[in-house]
Amino acid sequence: MQDLGDALLRLAMRHSPVGMMVASPAGEMLAVNEAACAMLGYDRDELTGMSWQDITYPEDLATDTDLVAATLAGERASYRLNKRYVRKDGEVLWGDLSVALLRDDDGAPLHFISQIVDVTEQRIAAERIEEANATIEKHARTVAAIYDAVDVGLVLIDRSGRYEQVNRRHSDFMRLAYPEGHHGMAGQTGEVFEADGVTPMARQDLPSHRATAGDEFDDVRLWVGSDPATRRALSVSARSTRHADGSLAGAALAYKDVTDFMRALAVKDEFVASVSHELRTPLTSVLGHLEILEQRRDLPHDVRTQLAVVDRNAARLEMLVSDLLYVAQEADATLQVRRIPADVAAVVRDAVEAARPMATGAGVDLSADLPDSLLAMCDPQRLRQVVDNLVSNGLKYTDAGGEVRVRLRAVDDRMVLEVSDTGIGIAPEDVARLFARFYRADTERVKLTAGTGLGLNIVRSIVEACGGEVRVDSEVGRGSTFTAWIPLVAPGDG
Repeated sequence: MQDLGDALLRLAMRHSPVGMMVASPAGEMLAVNEAACAMLGYDRDELTGMSWQDITYPEDLATDTDLVAATLAGERASYRLNKRYVRKDGEVLWGDLSVALLRDDDGAPLHFISQIVDVTEQRIAAERIEEANATIEKHARTVAAIYDAVDVGLVLIDRSGRYEQVNRRHSDFMRLAYPEGHHGMAGQTGEVFEADGVTPMARQDLPSHRATAGDEFDDVRLWVGSDPATRRALSVSARSTRHADGSLAGAALAYKDVTDFMRALAVKDEFVASVSHELRTPLTSVLGHLEILEQRRDLPHDVRTQLAVVDRNAARLEMLVSDLLYVAQEADATLQVRRIPADVAAVVRDAVEAARPMATGAGVDLSADLPDSLLAMCDPQRLRQVVDNLVSNGLKYTDAGGEVRVRLRAVDDRMVLEVSDTGIGIAPEDVARLFARFYRADTERVKLTAGTGLGLNIVRSIVEACGGEVRVDSEVGRGSTFTAWIPLVAPGDG
């Protein structure tokens, strides 16, 4: 039976795809198979002249020795461990080692039978994964630290509007907006106010609610908190997050503290309003006395010429003051549009005729395509401001020999006002900011042309206050067309 067992062992070793060794209780290798030789880089004679201790990686020797001792002492019949071997070429091999001790009929140790599976590649892959996980964890800690350290409130919400993550800065804002606590869902109303700082923000207008619906936006301004001493003004931006298939996954929102900026704007608007009111009284007096002087028949021709210059500049100054007053009224939410039945065509015609001297002086052909009459519910004074600003804008930026065309028509239930010019045109990067308050394009022609950057802002504000919209189509070097659509009868006018 012993001979049969030895024969079976030799047969198994010869054909086994895993490394096999037979070692004495002292560790001398008595037999090795081809798989073990190939694995460790030695030939059979070299390995059988060595002990398993000789090829064990030094740092793993103590663990293996302790297990061998426990097995010889009868504390265990076998053991298994992952250990490192040193190949003949000096490279390290990771092996999954299984060891069993054979004993004779009297229980005396005969030899150890070892099986080794090369797991070097798996071990290296595991170490790389471990290193990658450690790197990811480190980066995650870094990102989390930055997330909490930035001076901008950051919020991540899922598709249902549930708050998934909020940084420390936004938690401060939430304590002001929701002193009674927040439920962790988008759209919760609280001490959140519109940009005027007074009007409570409706649920559908809250940035978090809009973002849940997939809306993306920038610079939505609001106030949080009701205590004047601690409340803050915020500028909110939102971007959607989406799954690989394009479906909405949630949104990321950023809340920037713009309290100082908003308070500075309020101070500026108060100053502008105060100065404009102070200037209007003496200007009215100047213009009145100029009108009286121009009616005198005893004035020399050169004096009349000089008075005309004074009159033009005083009128220009009055227009600038009116623009500043308008801006102050709009910022103070006191601007009102008073609609009355009026002939829109007559209003536009008067504005065009008033601008004709300016067109003649600039050498620009000014024409109008207007219906004989077009009745609408409108604010004639505000509509006149719109036409004055658009026509003046066209004339200022059109060279001599060019054209400015004004067209008015009714389309369905809206009046459509178009002012086209063959002027310098507007660069695409300037179009998006063209209607912003005080904005002027950074070109040499614009810099050399007098203006405050308020005219087009006033146009948009009035048109929108009338329930309409305004658009510009332009090409550099070929001209621009401003189009305003305004309801003929606004809701509530009856």
